[in-house]
Amino acid sequence: MNSLQQHLSKLSANPRPVHRLKLNTVFRLTFILLLGSAGLTACANLQSLKTKAEQGDAASQNNLGGMYQEGRGVPQDDQLAVQWFRKAAEQGLASGQNNLGWMYKEGRGVPQDDQLAVEWFRKAAEQGDARGQANLGWMYREGRGVPQDDGLAVQWYRKAAEQGNASGQNSLGLMYAKGRGVPQDDGLAVEWYRKAAEQGNATGQYNLGWMYAAGRGVPKDYKLAVEWYRKAAEQGYAAGQNSLGVMYAAGRGVPQDDQLAVEWFRKAAEQGDAAGQNALGVMYQEGRSVPRNYVYAYMWMNIAASDGFEKAVELQNTLEKEMTPSQIQKAKELARACERKQYKGCEI
Repeated sequence: MNSLQQHLSKLSANPRPVHRLKLNTVFRLTFILLLGSAGLTACANLQSLKTKAEQGDAASQNNLGGMYQEGRGVPQDDQLAVQWFRKAAEQGLASGQNNLGWMYKEGRGVPQDDQLAVEWFRKAAEQGDARGQANLGWMYREGRGVPQDDGLAVQWYRKAAEQGNASGQNSLGLMYAKGRGVPQDDGLAVEWYRKAAEQGNATGQYNLGWMYAAGRGVPKDYKLAVEWYRKAAEQGYAAGQNSLGVMYAAGRGVPQDDQLAVEWFRKAAEQGDAAGQNALGVMYQEGRSVPRNYVYAYMWMNIAASDGFEKAVELQNTLEKEMTPSQIQKAKELARACERKQYKGCEI
């Protein structure tokens, strides 16, 4: 036995808890000091950023606005975010202009105003800012703040997409898939969806999965559909979660598994996805991996129906024939309570 082995053997045979306590104490103190050091560094960096922003540095103003918008290192505050984005935007910083436009679009920190959103998106877009171009394309597609114009939507989406902007790539794919502003072309839709998906864009991943499931622009392939749905679902994308649930419920591209279907339907339902809510209702109606419960089934279908999901309206009307008036009333009460709870913990 060499000297190191002998030493380890002695330590093993004669443990010294007091020494370990001292060593653990040293580790804890070191860890606390490191945390304190990191905190001091973060504070110093934030103070430096604020100083530069107050001195008029546009990039720092924009970055500080982003921190207030997201609550990173500072209390979340949309009004202060707008204040700093505006300072950057008025100096001509394209990213600040785009960010200010987004705040107007969403009505965060300012009254919602599509026209002002367009104005700031355009300033950013005309400077070549890809996010501004994609956002301006969306405003034209939806006719918000500007007359609806698919041709101009495609024009701005393409500018963003060709710069590698994933949102622009996905949106351009959607225009090809639907034939809006361009001739309908599933092959080009798949091409642009794939570019977005491979960059990690959840919507692009979902859309590419849908193309594989439907066999549009690519040979039908349920396994690849599941692969892309899963990537979107694991990022929290509700439509991807619902679609992954559908694949498990039907056994398409994966072994049939009601338990996993319910799990994914619930994730989508709790995010307010009407299709996921309706699907979860169906699982309760049929007693698939959950106890059959018409009240919960009707509750979820009713919530989906209130969001305009037509299939849910039909299903709940059929389900009513199997329920008593008191059950229907209870389900409706639970549905309204569930909406107030933002779809969490609704099955009591």
